[in-house]
Amino acid sequence: MSDTVLLRIGIAIALSLLFGAIIYFGRGRKAGQGRRIPREPSVDADGRQEPTLGEQLAGSWGHAPAQQDELELDGSPAQSELGRRVSDQFDRIVSLYVAARAGNKLRGQDIVVAAEKAGLTFGHMDVFHRLVDGKPELGPIFSVANIIKPGSFEMSRIAEIETPAIAFFLTLPAPVAALDAWETMEPAAQRMADLLDGVVLDEERNALGRQRIQHIRDELRAYDRQHAAPPLSKPTRW
Repeated sequence: MSDTVLLRIGIAIALSLLFGAIIYFGRGRKAGQGRRIPREPSVDADGRQEPTLGEQLAGSWGHAPAQQDELELDGSPAQSELGRRVSDQFDRIVSLYVAARAGNKLRGQDIVVAAEKAGLTFGHMDVFHRLVDGKPELGPIFSVANIIKPGSFEMSRIAEIETPAIAFFLTLPAPVAALDAWETMEPAAQRMADLLDGVVLDEERNALGRQRIQHIRDELRAYDRQHAAPPLSKPTRW
């Protein structure tokens, strides 16, 4: 099996887990940032237990299906490669939601228009992606999926699609610094919320406020410091 096929399988599995977590709404979510599922629960610096991936993106909109179907690897024959991750390696997921106001739904056609105005591109896995300007081959800075199974937007029936919310998520490491990725995703979510008359929620499904935004910025700034390349050692003077 070629390296390309293995890579596509790895990415599909990762996105399947992500979409599955989005779909299984109705479970509570504990505080903490998204991370890949550990073998055993870990504890953060504040003594809180880190959530599993299923808890990270779980929500409370609508009824959860009995079982999450596995995502198709290839989708339609003409599926775009725009937004395909260049690597399946990631160690963190940061997410936001844009949710409809009480009693309303987000309509598919409106989502397409709002996504275009927010600078997103429809592509790989039939979801929307924010790509690096001039370098789409680097993969997505973040992506936007439907919270309704299977997470994609089928353009042939986009006029029929209605959803209570859409999910914004970035996986780290990203093609840009973590803080820069957040500073790209958060305004895009706010922009789409304005266009769709929706509200922006954090990963715990609470209204995204200034304090929470600052906390996320601080965490991602620390992530960037932790993952920065070590400085080159100075040559020894003899």
